[in-house]
Amino acid sequence: MSNLGTAAAAFLPSDGGLYLDCAAQAPRLRTVQAAGRAEQAAADSAWQRGPLPPSVSTEQLRTQAARLFDGDADALALVPSASYGIATAARNLPLGPGEAVLVLEGQFPSNLLPWQQRCSECAARLVGVGRQAGQDWTSAVLDALTREPRIRIVALPQVRWDDGELLDLDRIAGQVQVIGAALVLDLSQSLGVLPTNLDRWQPDFVVSVGYKWLLGPRALAWLWAAPRWREQGQPIEQHWSARDVGDSWHFPVAEMPPYRHGARRFDAGGLDDPVLLAMSGAGLAQVLEWTPAAIADALAIRTGALDAALRTLGLADWITPGHAPHITALRPPERRFEAVSGALRSAGIACTHRHGLLRIAPHLHVDAAQMSWAAQVAASGR
Repeated sequence: MSNLGTAAAAFLPSDGGLYLDCAAQAPRLRTVQAAGRAEQAAADSAWQRGPLPPSVSTEQLRTQAARLFDGDADALALVPSASYGIATAARNLPLGPGEAVLVLEGQFPSNLLPWQQRCSECAARLVGVGRQAGQDWTSAVLDALTREPRIRIVALPQVRWDDGELLDLDRIAGQVQVIGAALVLDLSQSLGVLPTNLDRWQPDFVVSVGYKWLLGPRALAWLWAAPRWREQGQPIEQHWSARDVGDSWHFPVAEMPPYRHGARRFDAGGLDDPVLLAMSGAGLAQVLEWTPAAIADALAIRTGALDAALRTLGLADWITPGHAPHITALRPPERRFEAVSGALRSAGIACTHRHGLLRIAPHLHVDAAQMSWAAQVAASGR
């Protein structure tokens, strides 16, 4: 396991506040800031070549990111956002009239809106999975897969974006395979912390943003494509960098050049900015050095300290059951929500407020004692 005892020093200081909103944007790493500034300084003298051309930096970054998926760099495309990747999946997966796409009620819109659009185009249905009292999301999904006979696409996260509840993708993917549906995963709230098992899950497409838990900048995300789509998939856009013209850089009018190898056909245009590539690479390098497993263990201690403090304060019912090690949410009574939210805000504790939940998502810049203190502050508003 990596030694994370000094990990907090890797982040820029937070000016006295307690930032617990990493599910929205991770705090900036010093190395990421330095990498971006160095490349920006080099860009100020555009006539001077940098140490590596963007094409080489892109492939190095692709190889880095592949270690968090299944190790195959040919499976990955660089895209600007998770929604772009989901839209690519929606464009390619077959779906006909009367067939259905399964999503969760309250699912993040990046993994909802593209499916709404696709269903409207082909007279398909969107099945929103809710859950009964006392039921977890995994059971709710499995029930829906049994109940709905015409599901052709299952589009899910690994972790709920709003309260951090985990979905058991091992169980869900097994049932998806039984019914012969396609699986599309949004790992934006889990990649970099939780392990992936793409061999077991057998998804058609997987997406993740490059910020949040990958500690990079916005505007660069990842799309993983199963082998069949690397050979026959249709990208959203057509641009030169996704095509293989060798060294000639000649694009004849009569015939389009072939796509580059693997999922590179899905690469979006304009993502070869050296600043973006350098910052993304620095974030990935830190995640890989610390290792997702060690990060998960360390963050479980932090959210565990929050839960323990809430129990001590007599607020066990505020705890989200079955939450991930890195994301949870406080569940104060509706009548006290504004008071609890205000107490956290007044104390300089940053978190996301959504639909009666106060999402808490720490990274290694905070410690267990600070998480216990956050519980005490929240309790002061009850």
